[in-house]
Amino acid sequence: MKLHPITRRRLLLGAGLAGAAVVSACAPGESVPSASGSATGAAPEVTDPAELGDVELVVWDQEVRGSQNDALVALIAAFEEKYPNITVNRTSQSFDDLKAQVSLALSGNDVPDVVQVNNARGDMGQFVKAGQLVDLTPYAAQYGWEDRFPASVLSKVRYSGDATTFGEGNLYGLPQTGEIVGLFYSQKKLDALGAEAPATWEDYLALLDEAKAAGEQPMVLGNIEKWPALHVFGPLQAHYVEPETIVQLGMGNAGATWTDEANVAAMEQFATWGTEGYFGTSPNGLDYDPAWTEFTQGTGVFLPGGSWLATDMEAVMGEDLRFMPPPPAVDGKLATTGGTGIPFSIPAKAKNVAAAAAYIDFITSEEAMQIIADNGGMPVLRTAELAPESGVQKDIYEAFDTVSQEGTLLPYLDYATPTFSDTAGTGLQEVLGGQKSAQDVLADFEADYQAFVGG
Repeated sequence: MKLHPITRRRLLLGAGLAGAAVVSACAPGESVPSASGSATGAAPEVTDPAELGDVELVVWDQEVRGSQNDALVALIAAFEEKYPNITVNRTSQSFDDLKAQVSLALSGNDVPDVVQVNNARGDMGQFVKAGQLVDLTPYAAQYGWEDRFPASVLSKVRYSGDATTFGEGNLYGLPQTGEIVGLFYSQKKLDALGAEAPATWEDYLALLDEAKAAGEQPMVLGNIEKWPALHVFGPLQAHYVEPETIVQLGMGNAGATWTDEANVAAMEQFATWGTEGYFGTSPNGLDYDPAWTEFTQGTGVFLPGGSWLATDMEAVMGEDLRFMPPPPAVDGKLATTGGTGIPFSIPAKAKNVAAAAAYIDFITSEEAMQIIADNGGMPVLRTAELAPESGVQKDIYEAFDTVSQEGTLLPYLDYATPTFSDTAGTGLQEVLGGQKSAQDVLADFEADYQAFVGG
């Protein structure tokens, strides 16, 4: 399970996977990084990893949790079996430790061949700007990644070459897993209210009022850490603001504004929820983990939150725990905050770029998705197909698949600028507690955003 960046937050491989990641020859004259790691204007002399000679592939990742680690161990074993000339030298460490090490390593010469890089502007964006990551676009053509992955997923790992634009341009990594923010709810609580899961935002808002009138706490939120409120406001924003505008704002691209009427309406609704007790008496005084723990023990009807919470909550609530994406956005399609697991990238100074690209292709193949699902992760591809037969995980897998394939997977709002995590976290706390008006908080958002985009 990979937690959102601002949080830091079993089976044998079948024969089908052994045939995955077959390397196709590049088109004549295609420009790809060479096996030595340098960017060249011609195709590499060797396109089949089996013909690269003996290679020690150095990999740094943060897949340390049980299901994450188990899936990657199985995939590495299969990769080495397919390519016995390539030995994977893997170092796995916590997200925070890896993040600190990568920042230092990429500016030097002793770099891994493959590394997981947080795709936010403060990490991947800065590395792209400094020329420290390989543009994987030629390999996307070689391996068919643009056919394999939905555009909404690949947008989370695209930057322009100068890192000015996020969400479009070159490709700098590939993810294995997905995550989505939605609405957890208690089926028993809905049954007691004589209600069904809301189909529209109007239904949802009315149901919150009904729950409050019946003496129930409508929603649960623990926001001491500040970032959890972004997982409530982000999906709510799509009820008022066009998803394409939210993408512009959330990715820090020029051309949008935080202070229009639609954003004001969204922030005023969020402020109402805070000041009128829809999250209880003191959401800013409650920690994140105790909040969802309280929900499992009977507090609240809904818990806006990320898919990574499901396993722990299901262990307590069982079949009573359900999950749904937020109702359709203002454009009529599903849109909610979400993203991918931390993508795998190749440093510009890597020694074995061709082998590194083959490794990334292998561990993100459609066959690899089966292994990830078998080990308890949520694969970024084939998600609905690989969903469990029942339970909250089935709800989540199907929601992610529908949003990523047919709707809009909105960026985490802290992606917007290197300082927006603090700006947004503080502002949402202030409006939630009634210390600032919606307009004043959005003015702070606008100042941060416009300073970054040059407005």
